[in-house]
Amino acid sequence: MTHFPYIGSGPYCYANSFAMMFGDKAAPTSVIEFATGSPFGMQLISGTLPFFDPHGWTPEAGFDDALAALGWTSRTVRSREPGEAVAALEEALISGPVWVGPVEIGHLRHQPGMKGPIGADHYLVVLGLGGDHVLMHDPQGYPYATIPLGHFIEAWKAETLDYGSPFTMRTAFRQVETVPDEEVIRRSLPHAARWLSMAGDHDVPPGTLGNAQAAARLAELVEAGDDPELRGHLIHFAVRVGARRAADAATCLARIGREKPAEVMDRQARLIGSLQYPLVVEDYARAASQLRMLAPIYEELQAACTDWL
Repeated sequence: MTHFPYIGSGPYCYANSFAMMFGDKAAPTSVIEFATGSPFGMQLISGTLPFFDPHGWTPEAGFDDALAALGWTSRTVRSREPGEAVAALEEALISGPVWVGPVEIGHLRHQPGMKGPIGADHYLVVLGLGGDHVLMHDPQGYPYATIPLGHFIEAWKAETLDYGSPFTMRTAFRQVETVPDEEVIRRSLPHAARWLSMAGDHDVPPGTLGNAQAAARLAELVEAGDDPELRGHLIHFAVRVGARRAADAATCLARIGREKPAEVMDRQARLIGSLQYPLVVEDYARAASQLRMLAPIYEELQAACTDWL
């Protein structure tokens, strides 16, 4: 089986937003995503909500390690209330675009179908404020999008998200060293191994499962076939981003000669990606079978960590 790298659009909001802020000095989004540690694990939050990212991981948990590996710094600004947040954003925009998030994607009314909070996070780049509208590059596929300031503030409050602080933004991006892509990948390996191991204390809800246990339990939930919200979450987001993360991780590992873990991650990517069709057509038995095949791969990948470092 030969791994063939994937290139395309998709829910890589923070990686794309970082790439926009880095400009012509940006690493590929596959490398940025790899550096956050996101591909290295699976979690089933509260035993019911699946993500193909590490146990206890959130995007914000991976940002500082990623920036350090990439050779960049930034300043994080958090405000307490809307007026303070808008004033801080206006001031920051004097120096250029501003990286903003997490925001509640359901309040971003320029995206079709978004009519209110859905408990989903998003990141974007704000380009300007004009009157009562916000101008942004939304990496979901909407360059130069505008929305009313009121909707943007509701999104930026992040009240319906289970991580992050309201009114968070990053400014003053500065490249402190030039790091080749291969070196970024090598620098990120210890963080990848740590996330995959599930070691350390993580603030997770009771009942949260990781890696093989998460995949096995999700197989049971999918097999029951009676949860349209779970199916919707998987087919519209979790499977798409999970398969891409694993595929990009396989590409990154192959770039630095880590052939064994690259091959394991390629198999992981294929299994996650192959969930999309059976879930869409409601072939729950097939989807559950693929999840059960996925479960032992996390242990196999962890065993391959000796080849990473």
